[in-house]
Amino acid sequence: MAVVAATASVASAHRKDEYLQAARLGIEPDRLRIELDLTPGVSVAESVLGEIDADRNGAIAHDESRVYLARVLRALSVDVDGRALPLDVTDSAFPAVAAMRAGEGTIRVTLAAPLPPLGGGRHRLRYRNTHRPEMSAYLANALVPASERVAITAQDRDADQRSLSVEYDLRAGDVHHVNRWPMLALGLALVALTIVSRRTRRAA
Repeated sequence: MAVVAATASVASAHRKDEYLQAARLGIEPDRLRIELDLTPGVSVAESVLGEIDADRNGAIAHDESRVYLARVLRALSVDVDGRALPLDVTDSAFPAVAAMRAGEGTIRVTLAAPLPPLGGGRHRLRYRNTHRPEMSAYLANALVPASERVAITAQDRDADQRSLSVEYDLRAGDVHHVNRWPMLALGLALVALTIVSRRTRRAA
């Protein structure tokens, strides 16, 4: 939460002539999640809108947002231990055009990629963003892992934070979801048998 709050604070105070691109990386044992916020300052908003609103009608259509997100996606690269990861957009939200022109609108994108099977021990994940470098300022941070199996040990950024390298330790274990319903059913069955057995003994 502290990382998110800090990012939001910087986003609210970013320069008018910059396109702020802030990425937050959530590393799980078998999955990577990226929350990417794109906030154009008022001086560069028209340039960004020119890429998105292709028909210049003052509204962002679904097809226009999809085309723009594909362009952003092509500028991102992620790998773990040197193995490239295929990113997919899982969610997105575009602000009103008026808010973007005022320098107050943020495009919010959620991306995800499955991680290959990894053994326990040290691993390195690298993220790079090359979208609109001529006008952009970048931020990149790894979030505190939700899984106890993942421990971030180091974060290394280049000077403009266009690239982030994250070293983390992965504890060995089963990364698949455990279906607890059979266990619950077995537990309920044992409870039922215990109740029946006690009633039988009392009746005898």
